[in-house]
Amino acid sequence: MNIADQTTSASTHENAALTVRNLVSGYGHTTVVRDVSITVRAGTATVLLGPNGAGKSTLLKTISGLIRPTSGSVMLGHNDVTKLTPNKRASLGLCHIPEGRGIFPSMTVKENLQLQAQPGGETLAIERGIAAFPVLGERLLLQAGAMSGGQQQMLSIARAYTQSPSMILVDEGSLGLAPIVVDEIFTFLAGITAAGASLLIVDQFVARALEIATWAYVMTRGEITFAGTSTELQDSDVFERYLGASS
Repeated sequence: MNIADQTTSASTHENAALTVRNLVSGYGHTTVVRDVSITVRAGTATVLLGPNGAGKSTLLKTISGLIRPTSGSVMLGHNDVTKLTPNKRASLGLCHIPEGRGIFPSMTVKENLQLQAQPGGETLAIERGIAAFPVLGERLLLQAGAMSGGQQQMLSIARAYTQSPSMILVDEGSLGLAPIVVDEIFTFLAGITAAGASLLIVDQFVARALEIATWAYVMTRGEITFAGTSTELQDSDVFERYLGASS
């Protein structure tokens, strides 16, 4: 099955949490994402892989509304969100965990969690954050910036989880973390999917990401060059050619 057929097959799936069709975006006059179509099926994890500079982060920013596309569409379930603001997309269940630690370092862990809560839901937000990563319960009154890098990343992911999103974009969630923390991050992400949420994951730990993903895309130079199941990717020459056998 060629790329166009694979992408079309996935995109027409009725139970889609996220559908991106023919998306073009970039910065100013520079096009980075070129006619990209991907689908994330509800209740599953999909991995987006590719070399540095392929346009993966730009694609996620466009999906979340941080970058306005030149053309194409973004659907959350049956809702066309292409022209909606990031906040409006978040209200429909989209959560974007960006590369780097998306926290407020001068605020306490507790304040970071409360900041993401719905009005009146501050206590529940804290409870969900601690349930996600129990170590945060021991750091509630500590300034977020004083924690280790791994704990800051846990907080970043937990903050996004406090609003019970249905579609989560995770950009390099394990970047620069110790192996034991990476294990915790991926265990948590797998649990999110098991609970019914949908994930689109960009991560340097290719093998770990493929373990929890059912579908995979490879992006190079702003275009999708592979679309198929995780098993099909690992069995193809694309895995070694674009990602390297050691990934």
